[in-house]
Amino acid sequence: MFDTIAVVGATGAVGTIILELLETRRFPVTRIKFLASHRSAGKEIRFADSAYSVEELTPEAFDGVDLAVSSTPDDVAGEFIPEAVRRGCVVVDESGYWRMDPKVPLVIPEVNAESIRRHQGIISSPNCSTTQMVLAMKPLHEAGRIRRVVVSTYQATSGAGLPGSRDLENGTRAQLAGEDYQYEEFAYPIAFNCIPQIGSPKHKGYTSEEMKMVYETQKIFEDDSIQVCPTCVRVPVSNCHSESILVETEKKITVEEARELFAATPGIAVMDDVDNKVYPMPVNCDRRDEVFIGRIREDLSCPNGLAFWCVSDNLRKGAATNAVQIAEWLVENSQ
Repeated sequence: MFDTIAVVGATGAVGTIILELLETRRFPVTRIKFLASHRSAGKEIRFADSAYSVEELTPEAFDGVDLAVSSTPDDVAGEFIPEAVRRGCVVVDESGYWRMDPKVPLVIPEVNAESIRRHQGIISSPNCSTTQMVLAMKPLHEAGRIRRVVVSTYQATSGAGLPGSRDLENGTRAQLAGEDYQYEEFAYPIAFNCIPQIGSPKHKGYTSEEMKMVYETQKIFEDDSIQVCPTCVRVPVSNCHSESILVETEKKITVEEARELFAATPGIAVMDDVDNKVYPMPVNCDRRDEVFIGRIREDLSCPNGLAFWCVSDNLRKGAATNAVQIAEWLVENSQ
């Protein structure tokens, strides 16, 4: 049983959405506490019509905590999550620190929830760009086995945290006013611009963000033979990541079959009527928990190829919602 819950990183962009989801989804809570850095300690948080004081994140703060949902930078996760586990706490972690640890399940509940049973105290939630792509891949992989994926992402500035969001807003204002602006997060202006690098250089010219999509996809499907070719681009959109995805399957899947498969998959919503200009866009997917798919069409260059457009709120399904769904699964299957 999970009687005492902790939200770690409760005052951050993802942490505040986790709080909202725990309340609106009526997550069963007997006792809850909110943890954050010493800078946020003492702040007041409202939850379920009650006021709570944010506690400083320390190892001792996990004493008596049964389940924690954590959204922190990688170095913080590496330091404090083992302390939580030592004290008997199960942690759902949003950071990238534990994702590729072979002892830690990497989970999208609609895709591989059963792998949660193998946890040893930590369950990891994937990178936001991986999450929406893999959920979209799931029904196609089950129906026709995906051999190869080519994906280009168009990632919102909210994915770079609050400094990234400030850069978009303040940089746009400055450029429209003809003023200079010193960017906090981005090496180049994001206002009226696209930056074709997210993360640090890693492997053969690919960035860390791109290699996450490769390795995390293979781990979630438990299939290293799936080939992924990603290009990740930061775009001047405030929230919701968009992805252009091309999959090549062993067995041909028609557009009509793909549309039916997508529509039947929990967590996916189909918006696919190009004749009437119906397709997912960040403006109509913001603050939604689904992964939206449209522009479904056959690949003109490959007989078993299928192309589609995919949009999802990176702060919700790409982060907070996925983590809360994992926590819900733990509660439902701990009886």
